[in-house]
Formats: sequence, structure tokens, C-alpha cells
Amino acid sequence: MTGKRVLTALVLIPVVVGIVLYTSTTVVAIATALVTILALWEYFALGEAIGHRAYSHWTSFCALFLLVIQWGAVSVENRFPIVVVHRVVPFDGGDNTFQAIFISFVLGITLLTLWTSRPLVESLPSAGISASALLLVAFPLSYAVRLHGVHNLGHRLLLFALAITWAGDTVAYFVGRSLGVHPLAPHISPKKTWEGSAGGILGSGSKSLCPIFSPWPPSATSPDKWATSSNPPTNAPPV
Repeated sequence: MTGKRVLTALVLIPVVVGIVLYTSTTVVAIATALVTILALWEYFALGEAIGHRAYSHWTSFCALFLLVIQWGAVSVENRFPIVVVHRVVPFDGGDNTFQAIFISFVLGITLLTLWTSRPLVESLPSAGISASALLLVAFPLSYAVRLHGVHNLGHRLLLFALAITWAGDTVAYFVGRSLGVHPLAPHISPKKTWEGSAGGILGSGSKSLCPIFSPWPPSATSPDKWATSSNPPTNAPPV
């Protein structure tokens, strides 16, 4: 299992880094859409494992629409002044846009619940699984597109967020395997432990302080740069 995880990481991480650093936000949006759909279907499988089938097609459609909105918001923000964006351009990724998406999702779920042939004891848990999938899986993942679209800094911000996630997941896995004793959520994932979770938090926190993949490179006008540079900036303060 460990060897398979390491091999998967060695293959996929360079691909992900290449997409983040060297492709456009449109390509990142397409890749995020694929990841979101896969994550949603895995989430739906958890519901089916306890006997509840989500409204998977409607939820997946709304999730993809979220990604389209985030991609559109990036396009708008790169073309118009940020002060004007949220007041002039519809479907700009602002609060009203997200409210419209979530209201549409709720209305759709309501209609499916009322008109479905499923008994109410089954349709209500299905609605809950669908709503939690949109909020816990699709909504956070959609911000990968928005993050990548930040002007001049987006690719580094997204890579930084991914590196924190990878560090936390890696440390959690190895700490859990070596030191894990107390189950975290045995009914959902029997192998997850509190010790592994604590290791994941420490791993993520340590990575956030590490300069590797940091989105904020050292400033060219920092005192250290002046001390080592043969041509210090003209606006450097007098020594």
C-alpha cells in the first residue's frame, strides 16, 4: 500500500505542478472539474455504503456550474477594475451569484424529493448527502480556479495550498501507521486515528512556514539583499 501511494505521488505530483505553473486558468478549471467529479462520486459511494443514494446528477451539474462561475469571475476580474466588477457584471462570482446557485440547487433538490418515487425515509437522507457533497466537496474545490486566477500570483498561491495539503496528508499517513492507536472516525474510515490527524496538522503547519513553494518570494529590496548585492537599490535607507 505504501509503495503504491509513493508511486502514485511520483507520477501525479509533477503533472499537477506542471498544470498549475505552466498552463492557463482555463486548463486548471478543466482539471479541477475532473477532480471534483471524481471526488463527488467517491463521496456518493460513501452514502450508498450506508444505504442512501444521493441525487448525483443534479449535484454534479451544480458543482460544474460553480466551477464555471469561478472561471468566469477570474475572466471578469482580469478585464475590469476590481471596484466595478461586483456591481456591473452579472455572474461575476460575487455573493449574489453564489446565492443564485445555491437557491437553484435547493429548489432542484426540493422538486426531486417531492416528485421522486423514493419513499420519504430515503429521499430526505439523499437530499442531505447531496447538499453536503456540494458544500464540503465542490464548493471548496472550486476556489482552486479562483486562486489560480489571482493576477501575477495565482499559480504560486495554488501550488502553496497544494503543498500544504500534500505535506499534511503525508505526515498524517506515516504518523498514523507508526503511532496511531485511537480511532478518529471508525464508522467512516477505520484506519484514521487521532495521532495521524495531529501529525497532519503539524505537517501542514510546518510546511506553511517553509519557504519552498512559498507564494511570497524574498523581496528584492530587503536588507539582506542590500547587504549582498553589489548594486543596492537607490531608494535604500542610509546605513
